[in-house]
Amino acid sequence: MRFVETAIAGAWVVELEPFEDERGTFARIWCRDELAEHGLVNDLAQCSISRNPRRGTLRGLHFQRSPHEEVKLVRAVAGSIHDVIVDLREGSPTRGRWFGVELAAASGRALYIPKGVAHGFQTLTDGADVLYMISTPYVPDAAAGVRWDDPAFGIEWPPAEQRIVGARDLAWPDWAP
Repeated sequence: MRFVETAIAGAWVVELEPFEDERGTFARIWCRDELAEHGLVNDLAQCSISRNPRRGTLRGLHFQRSPHEEVKLVRAVAGSIHDVIVDLREGSPTRGRWFGVELAAASGRALYIPKGVAHGFQTLTDGADVLYMISTPYVPDAAAGVRWDDPAFGIEWPPAEQRIVGARDLAWPDWAP
């Protein structure tokens, strides 16, 4: 696995280093030791999948409140998404900034998201499936979010003929730093 720093402190793009032969490719998508070598959380409490049948589906921006903050490693396992994170951590040098990257099943690229960073994505293809490897079990009462279109962040989402946003995501408040 290759680790590429992002513009958000503590967040990394994780790229595959596939082994290829006449059968195809094989690549590691999770390695406890390699994550630890980069000083990253390497405990895995649960894995989840988001199935998104239609292009233009937008989910986010989500996080869990203290003391249930999550570290996530997110990757598209079918189709592609525009993945976005926003740093909400007090005292972080990148607080209030956002970062976006395309994650596609074909590339295998993933995004490592530290605690205190909100996450969301917009599907770029029909049939986009997103795999989450998560450090902490989901706690419904700790679930929180901020609006995907909050002007405080100025996120540049890809254009969409039709953007599909759930009622819960439309109801998140704007960020109040």
